Amino acid sequence: MGLPRVGPKVANRKAHERKSKTERKNKDKDEIDALEKRISDGIQFITPPVRFSELAISTKTLKGLEDAHFLELTDIQKCALPIALSGLDILGAAKTGSGKTLSFLVPILERLYRSKWTRFDGLGALVLSPTRELALQTFEVLRNIGRNHGLSAGLVIGGKDLKSEQEAISRMNILVATPGRLLQHMDQTTVFEWSQLKVLVLDEADRILDLGFAKTVDAIVKALPKERQTMLFSATQTDSISALARLSLRDPVVMSVHAQQENATPDQLEQTFIMCPLSEKMDRLFSFIKAHLKTKMIVFFSSCKQVRFAYEAFCRLQPGVPLMHIHGRQKQSKRMTIFYEFCRKPSAVLFATDVAARGLDFPAVDWVVQGDCPEDVDTYIHRVGRTARIGKAGNAVLFILPSEKHMLTLLREKRVPIKAMYPENRPLPPAKRPVRSQLEALCSQDAEIKYLAQKALVSYVRSIFLHSNKSVFKVEELPIDEFALSLGLSGAPRLRFVPRSNAKNDSRQLADIASDDSDSDEASLEETKSETVLPKKSTSKIDKMFRRKNLDVYSEHYSKLRDQTSVQEDDFLTIKRKDHDIQAEESAPANVTLSRKDILKTKKKYSIKTGPRGAHHVFDEDTGEARRVVPFASESTFDHGNATRLAEEFVASETTQMKAIDRDDAARQREARRALRINRKRKEKEVKRNSHADKAPRLSNE
Repeated sequence: MGLPRVGPKVANRKAHERKSKTERKNKDKDEIDALEKRISDGIQFITPPVRFSELAISTKTLKGLEDAHFLELTDIQKCALPIALSGLDILGAAKTGSGKTLSFLVPILERLYRSKWTRFDGLGALVLSPTRELALQTFEVLRNIGRNHGLSAGLVIGGKDLKSEQEAISRMNILVATPGRLLQHMDQTTVFEWSQLKVLVLDEADRILDLGFAKTVDAIVKALPKERQTMLFSATQTDSISALARLSLRDPVVMSVHAQQENATPDQLEQTFIMCPLSEKMDRLFSFIKAHLKTKMIVFFSSCKQVRFAYEAFCRLQPGVPLMHIHGRQKQSKRMTIFYEFCRKPSAVLFATDVAARGLDFPAVDWVVQGDCPEDVDTYIHRVGRTARIGKAGNAVLFILPSEKHMLTLLREKRVPIKAMYPENRPLPPAKRPVRSQLEALCSQDAEIKYLAQKALVSYVRSIFLHSNKSVFKVEELPIDEFALSLGLSGAPRLRFVPRSNAKNDSRQLADIASDDSDSDEASLEETKSETVLPKKSTSKIDKMFRRKNLDVYSEHYSKLRDQTSVQEDDFLTIKRKDHDIQAEESAPANVTLSRKDILKTKKKYSIKTGPRGAHHVFDEDTGEARRVVPFASESTFDHGNATRLAEEFVASETTQMKAIDRDDAARQREARRALRINRKRKEKEVKRNSHADKAPRLSNE
């Protein structure tokens, strides 16, 4: 039987498909040539570009941008995109919410498109993000604007199944990852190949370094190919970022878009502060929420315990607006569920730690409230950057204590325009809706609320104590008892913090702090966590003696000595034995009969002890002759020469042998990788030839 005949309609359709495919290839080739020519000639703008269509960008990317409603360029995009499209390294700094994400995603798509990158060419671009949430958000933007390109993209973050990532990572063209999980794949995933990488992006680089990923990033950068384009973006420029730029960038174009502007924050952001005592903070925060029920608000605290207490307590007080909370101790899936739910709500209040302060784009946030004073100015800028994004208006309010007044001076020195919500020369108006009595009732009725209130107080005092800027954060001036009453507690819980002026107990309190449970919000982040380094102080024997615990518990040896001493003290007068005329009977030798097994053991031990030392031999397969594995030279044959010279000769010979072995191993590994790559491409071509759907995640919807 012959093959079934193909009808004329099917044949015409296949011919039309082949013709259309050829036409698309020719069209893409012509467009790539035109783009390469525009970039090589250099694009000269009389005035800065305003729209994406004015740049040397392919129609596929332009269509994706248009579908995602990205039409006009922001300030950082006007400066960065023409340079990034030409393939130069960039060190960029811009205000939060200025559109830095598109400044590197568009050049990535264009670089791979002009290089005619296919799904079989491996990894071409890598984006490193400091947190899982920011990595996921960047990946979603990439999917939206790159759906028309035939490229595969992947997300590699902590909190997901490592094995499933290992199976798919070899098929990725663009990878968005957190540093810790990426380094884990580079060490453990054998099929992960990055030798053809073209573009590396470090997003929110200052945050990456703040989270303790400096060594991880250094290891990643050193393993990547040298011939690549690198882009580094952040909201602030610090010395650590400059050091990272020297390591990873080559002749970068440095751009600080808003460096010459009057303010370090967006002009459309209205910033105010409320200077109130610590005991009134919860009353005023609840009153502020009740006064803004129809808005979307983010409230920042310093620790996870404060976030949990505020969320649980205010939920029971029912302010009349949806309440949510997000912090680093939650699982990744729960954090992302809360993030998307908050984005969908038209009005809601989100209690958060600094895990939500960097990079995340919360749409239409009206108010950013900082319930605690931030650690430094950079943290303040990143917190308020969650509102007034991409030219929209926003509001920010900072609750600050009278003892933290110096922070206002630091903010103004960094060009942050902040003003008082109420006149500073007048007393504050009373809170409209005080909640102290209600919190007292909750703590007396609910043990969980009381426990959270105690932990919130302790974690707040600990955070103030550990902040480095002691001109702002003065733990000895905190009214802790009054603060405890404002949280609904009858009194302050046991604290291990004392004023710093009490130098007598400095060493003891540092040891107590180090032994406390860590309440840091970064406990769940990738990937590698920085620890608080306590200052080392010289201790004397007196200090060690006073620092001892369980003074009434003695060691076993000392207890035995004490028991013997007590017995001897009871018999103060003892009789000394004297064997004057007593004839002692000599003990007869014991008649011990050894078994045959014991006798053999004794003989074996004796023969091992006195016999010759064992030697390992190998036997020749042809002649059957035995020879020692490690030949030893006798005293007569040993060359009694210079020991140093003999050692150098031995090291030189071994080094030569090891280099030859290393070359052979490297060649075998290269050949194995090449064979694996060829085999993988062959299988993928067979799958494509058989019209089976490719399982790799695609940017397109095909």
